[in-house]
Amino acid sequence: MAIIRETIRAIFITLMLWLLTAIIYPLIILVVGQVFLPYQADGSVMRNLKAEPIGSALIGQVFTSERYFHPRPSTVRYSQGKKAKPTGISGASNLAASNPELLNRILEQANQLRDENLQPIADIIYTSGSGLDPHISLRAARQQLTRVASARGVKEEEILRLIIRYTDGRFLWIFGEPGVNVLRLNYALYLQDFNRQEN
Repeated sequence: MAIIRETIRAIFITLMLWLLTAIIYPLIILVVGQVFLPYQADGSVMRNLKAEPIGSALIGQVFTSERYFHPRPSTVRYSQGKKAKPTGISGASNLAASNPELLNRILEQANQLRDENLQPIADIIYTSGSGLDPHISLRAARQQLTRVASARGVKEEEILRLIIRYTDGRFLWIFGEPGVNVLRLNYALYLQDFNRQEN
């Protein structure tokens, strides 16, 4: 009789814990996220003027035009667009420091930067651990400032204001370093172009 009673009690506790952790808690988090932080809860998806998604402010995107700031290099490549499917997954290349393939990629990147008269600094040569980092350092953004301003035919001060505007500070004001969100900055540059064409 005692065994049956303990078995029923164990089943009841298991069901209650399952109900609490698998149903109630996730629902509370979902509701709180959607009510108080809907943008963040939905993946920080940025949309263009037609309300079409253009990317997430949390994921690095590829930009190659001289008119835009270039992000950190990444071993991960994500396709963009409504019907596009991801072509990679989160993660670094996992190449050892002694791997010739990694060394060749870094040397190639450094030589390309030198050809553009840019000093090869860490965050525009090395990939991030996740391969998805959307930020570059203020130093990396300032290095690209002359190229972008020249390609756009505008004064550097005009773009510098945007760099400052789209710089995210330290996490909780003490952790990490400030970083420039490349997607948000480049979209602001795109909007400038669009507004000039409209006027």
